[in-house]
Amino acid sequence: MSAKILSGKDLALKIKKEIENEVNQLREEGIVPGLAVVIIGDNPASRIYVNGKRKMCAEVGIKSYEYALNRDCSEEEVISLINKLNSNKDINGILVQLPLPKHIDEDKIIKSINPDKDVDGFHPESITGIVRGTPKFIPCTPFGIIEFLNENNIQLEGKKCVVVGRSNIVGKPISFLLLSQNATVTMCHSKTVDLAKVTKQAEILVVAVGKPKFIKKDMVKEGAIVIDVGINRMEDRKIIGDVDFEEVKEVASAITPVPGGVGVMTKVMLMKNTVKAAMLQSKKV
Repeated sequence: MSAKILSGKDLALKIKKEIENEVNQLREEGIVPGLAVVIIGDNPASRIYVNGKRKMCAEVGIKSYEYALNRDCSEEEVISLINKLNSNKDINGILVQLPLPKHIDEDKIIKSINPDKDVDGFHPESITGIVRGTPKFIPCTPFGIIEFLNENNIQLEGKKCVVVGRSNIVGKPISFLLLSQNATVTMCHSKTVDLAKVTKQAEILVVAVGKPKFIKKDMVKEGAIVIDVGINRMEDRKIIGDVDFEEVKEVASAITPVPGGVGVMTKVMLMKNTVKAAMLQSKKV
C-alpha cells in the first residue's frame, strides 16, 4: 500500500481565489482590508516569512503595512507601536513576527494586541474562544489543518486522533479544534511514556515537534491519515518534515508532504483571518 499524497497547493489556490473575491466585494463597498506586520531585528527566516506574507497580501488585494524595528529596541517601543496600530482604523489585523529577541516578553507583546485585530490567533482571548468552542480567530496553522481535513472529506467525528507536540501555536489549539469536531483526542509530548504505542492507535496522526523524520513507519497504524506540520531546514538547505515520509507513506492511507502540504495553507489562513477581521470591524458579519 502506498499513501494518497494530500497536497496543499491546489487547496491553497482555491481558498486564495475565494479570498480575492471577498476582498473585491469589500473594496466595492469602500472597505480595504489592511494587515500590519511588525518585524524586530534581522532574523533571515523571519524576513523570508514576512516577505511571503506581503507578497500574498498583494496577490489577494489586502493592503500590507510593514513596521521594522531594530533588534535592540525596547519592549516599551514595541507596545507603543502596537497601541498606535490598535487605534488605526486602516489596520484590521496585526501580526508580530515571532520569535522575538530574548529581552522582549512575547506574552506581553501578544496581550497588547487588540483581540479584534489578533489575526495570528495567539491572544489569550482567541485561545479561550478555541477552548470554549467559540473562536473569533484561529491560529493560522491549526486553522489550515482543519480546513485541509474538511476539504479532503476526512471524517473527524468519532475518530481517534493523536497530536504529537503541545506548543501553544499548533499542538494545543489543534487538539481543541479536533475535539470540537467530536474526535477523541490524545496529546503527546516529550514526557509521554511509550510514545510509539500511543501514536500507533491513531486513525489521524498530527505531528508538530520540530524534529526531522521523528515519526517512523513502526509508530504509525496501518491505514492512518498522517498530517505532518514540521518544517525542518537541513544543512543541504533541503526542507523535510517531522515524519519520515518515504517510510510512513508505505503504511499510511494518506499523508501530507513537506514542503507542499500544511505549510502552504498557513499564509492563506492568515489572509482569511484578515478579511474576517475587516468584516467584523465594519459590522459585515
